[in-house]
Formats: sequence, structure tokens, C-alpha cells
Amino acid sequence: MRIDIISAVPELLHSPLNFSILKRAQDKGLAEINVHNLRDYATDKHRHVDDYAYGFGAGMVLMIEPVDRIITKLKSERHYDEIIYTSPDGAKFDQPMANRLSLNHNLIILCGHYKGIDHRIREHLITKEISIGDFVLTGGEIPAAMMADAIIRLIPGVMSDETSALSDSFQDNLLAPPVYTRPADYKGWKVPDILLSGHQANIENWMHDQSVERTKRLRPDLSKE
Repeated sequence: MRIDIISAVPELLHSPLNFSILKRAQDKGLAEINVHNLRDYATDKHRHVDDYAYGFGAGMVLMIEPVDRIITKLKSERHYDEIIYTSPDGAKFDQPMANRLSLNHNLIILCGHYKGIDHRIREHLITKEISIGDFVLTGGEIPAAMMADAIIRLIPGVMSDETSALSDSFQDNLLAPPVYTRPADYKGWKVPDILLSGHQANIENWMHDQSVERTKRLRPDLSKE
């Protein structure tokens, strides 16, 4: 999988994209993440990529021409399954969406910034708008890094134990059950006996029951779904 991230502030992405699972995926050749500085595609010597909004209102707006230039260049080099814009009014990003996107080959993520982007970009260049929640951030770099992590970790071979991702929270609309490790007794705080029993079927039933109970208690909205 290849993900191209377009940002006016690419420095924000260097650290989260080059450690842990994302670094491992790139080192293995299973994923390629490229961060593009939008200012490299500006049309003036000062590398401006934003301007005042027509009409009235505070805040600057990302200009259409630099965005069109970088997206056109990338599309001339390969086919992209989706061109994503990180937007607070996009479709809510969740585990099923991460699952679907992990099956793609090439993605572009355009990071929003300032007051927003020229709406013509959304009308003519973007194929999918995604939000990570009902709140506003300074820019789309953090959401882009989060989405890249959630998507790439699902690619076969990225995780040491490929079955681990299948038991994550939100797969099957359930929260994950509680997990424990050694020691079995710490300050009198004990691991449930059933997990020490070695009886796989009983343990699996217990884990499922715990997932259902935790989901109903902590995330009743998921239970309804």
C-alpha cells in the first residue's frame, strides 16, 4: 500500500509516521508513506498556499492551484483508489472504514488547514471526506497520521501476530475484553481464575461475554448497532 499525504506543515508528520508499526511496515516493504510539502507547489516566490476568503469572515483558506498541481502530478504517476480530505464535516472514521481502506493500493490524504480549503477542491478533486470526531483541530496532520496507523496495521504481515487485529475493539461492534498478564496475583489483585484454567472454549466464552457486557456498559451506542 502507498499513502501520499499532502500538508502545508509536513514537519508535524515526521515523528508519528516513522516509529513503531508504521516504521516496521515501511521497513518490510509492506507500506510506503510519502509526505508532500504543499508549499513546494506554490506559484509565488514566497510559497504562499493560503489567501483571504471571498466575502467576509476570519481565517485563511488553502488555495486551489497548489492543491490541484500536486494532486495532478501524483495522479499522472499512478492510479489512486481514494483522494481523502480530512474534514470535521466528513464521514466519521471508524474501524469498518479502516478495514475497507486497508484493502486499497494507493491513497492520497489532503490535510486541511487554516479555515479550510477552497470548496472547488472538494467539488472536483476529493473523492472522500473523513472526520475523526466532532471537534476541530488546527490542521489535518494528526487525523492523517491516525488514519495511516489504523489502516496500515491491518495489512497482512505488518503485525507480528496477524490475528491480533481481529480481536481489537470495534471489530464486530464490540469493545475488547479485559486483558491480564503476569503476575497472577499482585497485592491481592487477582487475575480471573478462568483465564488460568487452560480451558480454551470456556475462556473464549468468557471473553465474548466480557466484550458484550463492557460494550453495553461503556458504549451503549455500539450495542444498538
